[in-house]
Amino acid sequence: MVKKIVAIGPESTGKSTLCEQLADLYKTSFCPEYAREFLLKNGPDYSYDDLLTIAKGQISLEDEITRRVVKNASSTQFLFIDTDMSVMKVWCEFVFGKCHPFILDQITSRKYDLYLLCNTDLPWKADPLREYPNPAPRQELFHMYKDLLVNQSTPWKIVEGTMEQRNQSAVEAIGRFLK
Repeated sequence: MVKKIVAIGPESTGKSTLCEQLADLYKTSFCPEYAREFLLKNGPDYSYDDLLTIAKGQISLEDEITRRVVKNASSTQFLFIDTDMSVMKVWCEFVFGKCHPFILDQITSRKYDLYLLCNTDLPWKADPLREYPNPAPRQELFHMYKDLLVNQSTPWKIVEGTMEQRNQSAVEAIGRFLK
């Protein structure tokens, strides 16, 4: 059985690092953010329709990695996922003021076991693919993610502080909700 744990939150909040470190700690796999691969290949400018392509790519990547984990799992395994359709929803709505119905349908049909919401308290790191270095939009995005989590039934935990503190908080949440 595979327990899916998703890291969400604004850019530059440690989602990728958290997923990689947790996967290493639990000797399992993680699913990277497909958007980074897409934008590196196609350039940092994107359209509303590109977000649909990115969403489908994220789902395909997640499903492929899930199949591999299931195939190799002799007991319960965790799969750490950097970004899901909640992130795509927030991204669509924040940038374009609307969201693709496909993304909304995926949010209701896909199931996860735990969400880790990464807070904006890490220093923002410049990256050609990142768009929001200022605290105000980062906080607005954080609250959009939190609002999504509050209104759904999957357990979730805010992770904050240093990367070490985030990892510790995530491990505690996994122990509380999934073991």
